[in-house]
Amino acid sequence: MAIGSKELATDQLETFDKDRLVEELRKAKEELFNLRFQSATGQLENHGRLKAVKRDIARIYTVLRERELGIRPEVVAPVEEAKTEKKAKKSKKAESAEEAETPAAEDDAK
Repeated sequence: MAIGSKELATDQLETFDKDRLVEELRKAKEELFNLRFQSATGQLENHGRLKAVKRDIARIYTVLRERELGIRPEVVAPVEEAKTEKKAKKSKKAESAEEAETPAAEDDAK
């Protein structure tokens, strides 16, 4: 079994989009900083957590780099896809509404 946090397993990291991976990386680095601080002051109880967090950071960097090189496919967040679809539908409705209003306005002008 690999050392690391269960919520950041490799299989789960593959499903995250780039923004989520960057956010997880930031959280892991912050946790590592706090663990190092605790270690320096003698308050750290679980020294194995340092190793686990370092491995989590390495896993995230690996997934990001593999995507950059094209080894792993990019994952697009489903929430963002839904937002862009809604925006596209709204813009199509607005365009069709403008087209419907345009001939009536021209008739009024005559």
